[in-house]
Amino acid sequence: MSEYRIEKDSMGEMQVPKNALWGASTARAVQNFPVSGQTGSTLPDLIKSYGYLKKACALANRDVKALDAKIADAIARAADEMIEGKHNREFVVDVFQAGAGTSINMNANEVLATRAMQLDPTVKVNPNDHVNYGQSTNDTFPTVLHLSALLAFPRLDGGLKAVQEACEKKGKEWARVIKSGRTHLQDAVPITLGQEF
Repeated sequence: MSEYRIEKDSMGEMQVPKNALWGASTARAVQNFPVSGQTGSTLPDLIKSYGYLKKACALANRDVKALDAKIADAIARAADEMIEGKHNREFVVDVFQAGAGTSINMNANEVLATRAMQLDPTVKVNPNDHVNYGQSTNDTFPTVLHLSALLAFPRLDGGLKAVQEACEKKGKEWARVIKSGRTHLQDAVPITLGQEF
């Protein structure tokens, strides 16, 4: 038996590992953008944020009757698993990719669509038409980045405080060192090096 399955999307067919939750669009991104070798699976806050966002969109679209309730509920259940970190290994797209996050957005859509159909075999869930309904990567990706920053902030807070304290220390240390200020590559009024901080 084959270790692969054939997935088809609007751009054609792609070979995908048999047990992968992702599909053709993700396979194409993996093939086309092998930049760093670091995949989305290394960004758990980003994946969790996609889970929150896609769940909120599915439920909002259900509530306004833009998305079938059974489909929306299956997507929401799959998103809950994504939020819990159960599918992080399914994010195989390189963190450096073309566009504004289109590949990782589609990676999330495909994982959620496939998992939603596993959770409720009575529904047919399309990654683009259902999971991504009413969304644009130009909106979802910046939103997910903001959510990720909020999730990461408690871990970053100590480091940010250390940077602030180091800058304040250098500002005091160099408070009397006079230098020429610069504006548009021309000398400006004299300032102290400490004022740079």
